[in-house]
Amino acid sequence: MTEAIGPLLYLRNASEGRINLAALLVLPDGQEPPILEAEGNSVSATRLLTRRGKTAWRYDFSLPMRRDTGYSLGGTHYPVNADFTGDLRIAFVSCNGQEKNDRKRPLEERNAMWQRLQSEHDAAPFQLLLQGGDQIYADELLNCHPALKRWARGGRVRQADATAEPDLAETLRDGFFELYLDILGQPAISGMMAHVPSLAMWDDHDICDGWGSLRPAKLDAPEGRTLFAAAREHFLLFQYGARPDELPGFCPDRCGTSLGWHVALPGLHVLAPDLRSERRPNRVMGPAGWQSFDTMLERIRSAEGGGRVLLLSSVPVLGPRLSWVEALMHLTPRLEKYEDDLRDQWQSRAHRKEWRAFLERLAAIHANPATPVTCVSGEIHLATHGTLDVPPRPLHQLVASGIAHPAPSKAYAIGLGLLARFGSSPLPGHPIRLQGLPGQPGTYTAERNYLVLERRGAGWTASWELEHSGRTPELDI
Repeated sequence: MTEAIGPLLYLRNASEGRINLAALLVLPDGQEPPILEAEGNSVSATRLLTRRGKTAWRYDFSLPMRRDTGYSLGGTHYPVNADFTGDLRIAFVSCNGQEKNDRKRPLEERNAMWQRLQSEHDAAPFQLLLQGGDQIYADELLNCHPALKRWARGGRVRQADATAEPDLAETLRDGFFELYLDILGQPAISGMMAHVPSLAMWDDHDICDGWGSLRPAKLDAPEGRTLFAAAREHFLLFQYGARPDELPGFCPDRCGTSLGWHVALPGLHVLAPDLRSERRPNRVMGPAGWQSFDTMLERIRSAEGGGRVLLLSSVPVLGPRLSWVEALMHLTPRLEKYEDDLRDQWQSRAHRKEWRAFLERLAAIHANPATPVTCVSGEIHLATHGTLDVPPRPLHQLVASGIAHPAPSKAYAIGLGLLARFGSSPLPGHPIRLQGLPGQPGTYTAERNYLVLERRGAGWTASWELEHSGRTPELDI
């Protein structure tokens, strides 16, 4: 387990010419956290949690919206590009790991794209790092306890006895804590997060593969509830910089049932609905999630001046029709084990009505020329670009996945591209078109990648950094 990690920066909000930040630092017990210095202000740390001989501390501070600001901690100065008022550079990453033996990989190979991203930041600093899901792959934790092993194997779900459940909870808390320390402590990742404020949303692997799309009896079993609680606690700690019993102010649902967030920046709204906390096989979001999402959209409508709306949907909003594939799976029992992977997608026939409602809301915001919508997503381990044909101009979906997950085969990408040719029109008269990346031959690109969004003046562009093919031409969005 990594001895110490941090500082890791998290964006909270912007107001009165400043950005408000949190910085997370994890130290061995007994080691006093140093004072943080930011633009002449001295900031003390607040203790968040102690576990496994280590304590997580947080600093809450602000910086002026300038390119040449920063903070100092423990004798090290950390430059931060905090100018959100003019030209802007945003990096988007997702799928930071793999299902098996992720921590056994050589870091040079595992984090090749992180190292490339860090080099790009050194040359032209980013203001914001968006993390779109699967920041960790917690699947390995399913082997940490006998009760969880039985649960994961999918056998008959049984009630955990009174002594096993508390023991399982502590084992999982230890496991998640150590996993986050090991992943976020890797130099290429922690180096970026020390200098670039982050906003993140979780997806299934931050809990376990297919979470929410598994059968209800499994989700609701004591083992499932305990797994989710431990995952949520450490998601809040390491991806929001928050205690388990608190929520950052950017979360509209103050009860914490849904962990979606909305941050308003100069000329930009960034929002992310929570597509996992209330997910079930027959729904993507529950009542709290939909109410939270509607609250975000209403705040955008009522905000002065409008601005680009950048929506982070951990699962791609636009994709190929999947109903035919799902129907074929039921004819071949060997393929039914992949059903939860399809249920994860907005395009699943189980979610079609909800998908349509989601798209209708986005199209309504996008119809106002002052608030054009762009969607960014990960999850599928491929890169692609698509559009929804809605007025006054197409709504773009940008998919970048994954930064560390190995790319699937080119045959898989070709097969998915062939499926995309059939098209899909959940909103009558407004077809979805999957077009692929600029300069790439197929609809889907099977290379590890990350996405760069840039605002220059009033214009926005997107480009993908591909592991083998390099940088794509810029796409106007």
